Amino acid sequence: MQTLTIQVKDDFMSEVIKFIETAKDNIVVQKDKNLELDPYFYERQKSLQKILDDDKQMITHDELWNNVHKHLEKIQSN
Repeated sequence: MQTLTIQVKDDFMSEVIKFIETAKDNIVVQKDKNLELDPYFYERQKSLQKILDDDKQMITHDELWNNVHKHLEKIQSN
Protein backbone atom coordinates (compact mmCIF):
# COMPACT_ATOMS: atom_id res chain seq x y z
CA MET A 1 0.00 0.00 0.00
CA GLN A 2 1.12 3.58 -0.64
CA THR A 3 0.34 6.68 1.38
CA LEU A 4 -0.63 9.97 -0.24
CA THR A 5 -1.67 13.32 1.12
CA ILE A 6 -4.33 15.11 -0.88
CA GLN A 7 -5.92 18.50 -0.55
CA VAL A 8 -9.53 18.78 -1.64
CA LYS A 9 -11.52 21.95 -2.19
CA ASP A 10 -14.42 22.16 0.23
CA ASP A 11 -17.03 22.16 -2.53
CA PHE A 12 -15.57 18.97 -4.07
CA MET A 13 -15.26 16.97 -0.84
CA SER A 14 -18.61 15.20 -1.26
CA GLU A 15 -17.45 13.86 -4.65
CA VAL A 16 -14.25 12.57 -3.12
CA ILE A 17 -16.18 10.86 -0.31
CA LYS A 18 -18.47 9.20 -2.87
CA PHE A 19 -15.44 7.87 -4.74
CA ILE A 20 -13.83 6.60 -1.56
CA GLU A 21 -17.04 4.79 -0.65
CA THR A 22 -17.04 2.99 -4.01
CA ALA A 23 -13.40 1.98 -3.55
CA LYS A 24 -13.47 1.31 0.20
CA ASP A 25 -11.93 -2.15 -0.21
CA ASN A 26 -8.82 -0.57 -1.71
CA ILE A 27 -8.57 2.68 0.23
CA VAL A 28 -7.98 3.36 3.92
CA VAL A 29 -8.77 6.87 5.17
CA GLN A 30 -7.31 8.10 8.42
CA LYS A 31 -6.48 11.45 9.91
CA ASP A 32 -2.84 12.37 10.30
CA LYS A 33 -2.41 13.56 13.89
CA ASN A 34 0.79 15.40 12.93
CA LEU A 35 -1.11 17.57 10.48
CA GLU A 36 -3.93 18.18 12.94
CA LEU A 37 -1.46 19.62 15.43
CA ASP A 38 0.74 21.42 12.90
CA PRO A 39 -0.36 21.83 9.27
CA TYR A 40 3.28 22.39 8.27
CA PHE A 41 4.63 19.37 10.14
CA TYR A 42 6.20 17.62 7.16
CA GLU A 43 7.72 20.79 5.72
CA ARG A 44 9.29 21.53 9.11
CA GLN A 45 10.50 17.94 9.42
CA LYS A 46 12.16 18.14 6.00
CA SER A 47 13.77 21.48 6.86
CA LEU A 48 15.09 20.16 10.16
CA GLN A 49 16.53 17.08 8.47
CA LYS A 50 18.36 19.31 5.98
CA ILE A 51 19.81 21.34 8.86
CA LEU A 52 20.97 18.15 10.58
CA ASP A 53 22.51 16.83 7.37
CA ASP A 54 24.29 20.14 6.76
CA ASP A 55 25.55 20.14 10.34
CA LYS A 56 27.17 16.73 9.82
CA GLN A 57 29.27 18.25 7.04
CA MET A 58 30.62 21.04 9.23
CA ILE A 59 34.02 20.81 10.85
CA THR A 60 34.62 21.54 14.52
CA HIS A 61 36.04 24.74 15.89
CA ASP A 62 39.30 22.97 16.73
CA GLU A 63 39.57 21.49 13.24
CA LEU A 64 39.09 24.92 11.71
CA TRP A 65 41.87 26.50 13.78
CA ASN A 66 44.17 23.54 13.19
CA ASN A 67 43.69 24.08 9.47
CA VAL A 68 44.39 27.80 9.84
CA HIS A 69 47.58 27.12 11.83
CA LYS A 70 48.77 24.54 9.30
CA HIS A 71 48.12 26.94 6.47
CA LEU A 72 49.99 29.75 8.24
CA GLU A 73 52.92 27.44 8.96
CA LYS A 74 53.02 26.44 5.32
CA ILE A 75 53.02 30.07 4.20
CA GLN A 76 55.75 31.02 6.67
CA SER A 77 57.98 28.14 5.62
CA ASN A 78 57.98 29.34 2.00
